[in-house]
Amino acid sequence: MAAEMAYIGAGIAIGLTGLASGIAEKDVGAAAVGAITEDVSLFGKAMVLMVLPETIVIFGLVIA
Repeated sequence: MAAEMAYIGAGIAIGLTGLASGIAEKDVGAAAVGAITEDVSLFGKAMVLMVLPETIVIFGLVIA
């Protein structure tokens, strides 16, 4: 019984962090595309901001 609960907990940890990352990346991505259309020199900064929400999933994977 304990092993099954651990698997469920790991699935919840990865699933919820993936969902949160997707929501965060949606907002950041929209803002980044808008900024890049106005000033192309912001591409590098926008790429860094796009990577940051992905770290949430990595933390969820480590916890699982």
